[in-house]
Amino acid sequence: MSIIVNENTPVIVQGITGRIATFHTTDMAKYGTNIVGGVTPGKGGTRHCGVEVFDTVKQAVSATEATASIIFVPPPFAADAIMEAADAGIEYCVCITEGIPIQDMIRVKRYLRRYQHAKRMCLIGPNCAGVISGGKALLGIMPAHIYMPGPVGIVSRSGTLGYEAASQLKAEGIGVSTSVGIGGDPINGSSFLDHLKRFEADRETEAVVMIGEIGGLQETEAAIYARDHMHKPVVGYIAGLTAPKGRTMGHAGAIVSTAGESAAEKVAILRDSGVTIVKLPSEFGVVVPKVLRR
Repeated sequence: MSIIVNENTPVIVQGITGRIATFHTTDMAKYGTNIVGGVTPGKGGTRHCGVEVFDTVKQAVSATEATASIIFVPPPFAADAIMEAADAGIEYCVCITEGIPIQDMIRVKRYLRRYQHAKRMCLIGPNCAGVISGGKALLGIMPAHIYMPGPVGIVSRSGTLGYEAASQLKAEGIGVSTSVGIGGDPINGSSFLDHLKRFEADRETEAVVMIGEIGGLQETEAAIYARDHMHKPVVGYIAGLTAPKGRTMGHAGAIVSTAGESAAEKVAILRDSGVTIVKLPSEFGVVVPKVLRR
């Protein structure tokens, strides 16, 4: 099995008629993703990328029974698109959009809490690379050719470092069960902890690569969970060892503002929790095979 999405998951694309969405919808369909419809207000009843376009997510879900959605909607309207997906009963929503205002994401997080936890939509992103299950389905913007099927799960705040890990593993003949990009914004929909739980329950995943960076405490929470609850080995890398305090580095959420948020502190916590540390981003292909052979 795979987490989040597989070849049978019915997917709709919000904002499907846009230029970027058109490009990636075509790419996802070629990879094998089950794209069943799209949503663009005002263009309902037309067809695009080989599927029917609807005016609302509720209409699309009613007609296609979609359970997953991917959002390619401009920042001013992306928060509304996320909440619309939640109201329509979508289970997994990937939001690719970068630049959503923090106040909008605070509103989204509060909105999602109106649903009971068991029925609450899992939001991946925003400002993320999405999700890919090797050889099965792509719900995002990853370069699919570097993801071969295999036993390693990847969860990363950085899209490009997630690509780097997958590419190095492929060069070593090791594939990926699922790779999840959770995004680098200060407020995101799901965390390392959420996906470590899913990887722990996934029978096809034998080890997990967790790629974090400075800012926030999500890596610390994940390390404690891995120490206390995971039976599978976890490999960790933290970007930003040389980042000065108080300066945003790349992602909007990559800023050290309090104790426990620097790369050095996170590395120490991960190591103390039994996580195997990758010191340099060029060493995923060296460290992960050793962990798998244990």
